Amino acid sequence: MTTELSLPAPGRSLRAQVKRRPFTHHNRLAAAVVLINVASIPIADPSTMVLANFTLAVLIRQQYVINLLFWLATSVPTHWPLRIRWTMGKIYHFGGLHVGGSLCATAWFLFTAPSLVLTWVILALLLTMIVLALPSLRAWQHNWFERAHRFGGWSVLALFALHAVETASTASLWVLAVVAFSVLLPWLRLRRVPVRIERPSRHVALVRFGYGVTPFAGSSTAVSRNPLLEWHSFANVPTPGQPGFRLTISRAGDWTGALIDDAPPYLWVKGIPTAGVGNIDKLFRKVVWVATGSGIGPCLPHLLAGDTPSLLVWSTRHPRQTYGDALVDEILGAQPDAVIWDTDAAGKPDLLALTYLAYVQSGAEAVICISNKLTTWQIVEELEMRGVPAFGAIWDS
Repeated sequence: MTTELSLPAPGRSLRAQVKRRPFTHHNRLAAAVVLINVASIPIADPSTMVLANFTLAVLIRQQYVINLLFWLATSVPTHWPLRIRWTMGKIYHFGGLHVGGSLCATAWFLFTAPSLVLTWVILALLLTMIVLALPSLRAWQHNWFERAHRFGGWSVLALFALHAVETASTASLWVLAVVAFSVLLPWLRLRRVPVRIERPSRHVALVRFGYGVTPFAGSSTAVSRNPLLEWHSFANVPTPGQPGFRLTISRAGDWTGALIDDAPPYLWVKGIPTAGVGNIDKLFRKVVWVATGSGIGPCLPHLLAGDTPSLLVWSTRHPRQTYGDALVDEILGAQPDAVIWDTDAAGKPDLLALTYLAYVQSGAEAVICISNKLTTWQIVEELEMRGVPAFGAIWDS
């Protein structure tokens, strides 16, 4: 690959400018829910709106619903116009509906029987969950955010049921029963499973599962060592033609560090493999996968499957020493033309320019970036401002 192609200047049009935060599809969806609720104020019953928004907020996070949304979005054929497929690829921003529904349910609750003590208890729980979900607090105290959402959410659901009984609302009880079943469903599949952990270096653990589940490429699995307190989701790496799957986990905090050091023989899993951002590659004729460090994990199943033609750009420290010869050879076996940049040997690359070069020279239609938050946002926003369809995680949960 040559390095003579220069990166064009970002577009100056309004369409280009709204590719930046805060004008993401996630925020647009949240704003749409809020606007619909505001327009409903003159005619809507507050109790009905509370229930409708609460139901939206919960169901849009249900694993089966998420997989259905991805299936619908990625069913668009690749001969359709690129702009349509570009928009469909943003399906992973569905969390904006969760945010909008949660905010509006809380706002409407202010207008429902404020004299009842039960109402104020529910409202206090909802406000606590909203405050802890603010991006800065969520990143700083993620464990508190997660536990508040889990235990606070369960408490709110139970209190809503009591509220419906007090107000003799049979319809509300039926809707809440559906919501409760949705919340319970992943826990019905809770299991403690054996794992085999390989540690090619102190930085990485390759966790192998063989408990009868072979997930699809582009999905993730939630794992835990203490199922009531803390869950972490990682991209599944199934190998074509083989049962089971792997997770690639790098040292990025207390939990991952302890997992690598301890190498426990068992982990808890729950629910079903759930579609994630990588699943949208099937919308395009060819994609460029951009990864840094252990971001190679979510890319690997797509490279191995080869269902969508692709080119890999991977920037990482000493790849063979960190991830092992076997993993690097596996990548090169699937992608002999992969661009693997060793940051120990060559320093940090201009990843944006390198990605754009790969996009143009490979003839790809889109770029999917799997990296840390700042790098992902930079790559996605800067490419989209230059008219390149680009996708990456948005850290909304």
